[in-house]
Amino acid sequence: MPVKAYFIRMMKKYLEQWRIPGFRNPKPVVAVVRLSGVIADRSGVGRSGISAANLVSVLESAFNLPHLKAVALSINSPGGSPVQSSLIGKRIRALAKEKEIPVIAFAEDVAASGGYWLACSADEIYADESSVIGSIGVISAGFGFQGAIKKLGVERRVHAAGKMKSTLDPFLPEKPEDVDRLMKLQQDVYKTFTNVVRERRKGKLKVAEKELFTGAFWTGRRALDLGLIDGLGELTEVMQERYGDKVKFRPIEQRQSWFKQKLGIGANAETWTQSQGNIATFVEEIFSAIEERSLRNKFGL
Repeated sequence: MPVKAYFIRMMKKYLEQWRIPGFRNPKPVVAVVRLSGVIADRSGVGRSGISAANLVSVLESAFNLPHLKAVALSINSPGGSPVQSSLIGKRIRALAKEKEIPVIAFAEDVAASGGYWLACSADEIYADESSVIGSIGVISAGFGFQGAIKKLGVERRVHAAGKMKSTLDPFLPEKPEDVDRLMKLQQDVYKTFTNVVRERRKGKLKVAEKELFTGAFWTGRRALDLGLIDGLGELTEVMQERYGDKVKFRPIEQRQSWFKQKLGIGANAETWTQSQGNIATFVEEIFSAIEERSLRNKFGL
């Protein structure tokens, strides 16, 4: 037997023998993983958000806590990348199955689009009665500038090998065939999203899918009537009712490297500009904030 395993075994035996308080009957533990912000792979310096890569160690730590009874997902996201949503959801389900630990999702202000996709990775979903839930659909948005550059006297020059390389170029007139190709791509992603909801909410949806899978969104109270969530409630309250008043909550935070801390990532804008002067980081975070604000505005938040 390895020395480490032998030592742990003997220590447990010693503690049981002397009946150390709290050892024989440890308090139940609930890991709390916060999923807040836009869902996107933002590996660039200074860009925050929810991504599969950033959550690997967080999820591993959450599911490996001693005396763990459940993992609670605290979700506050207006959506984002369907790929990142899928990767995160699959990882959560794989760990839940491996560790045989229930996962409970709690929506805060919003769990919509990709945010609801994440919620569906849980075994149960709770929300506040005023939370925004749903938006089961796929969208692509952009701008067309061909008229603007013409007025400015700017000539657009494009040289490409491959006839589809200039698909949906914002400085060229929109082509019907490009739009048709985009719609087909969206249908594939839409099918994946709806299949996830269909599978994870099997037997719980209370109205026809044609009413739910439209991109519409609802309050938490209405979402409960539709079967999109399992109940109304706040994380601490629900977990204490389930596991007792003595349950311990263990927030699992994403760890920042020494390099990121020194660059001021995760701090406020004033800290960045005063202590580091990292303009590129500051600008990237500004655009991230604008993107998230625009998504949240869609839901009236």
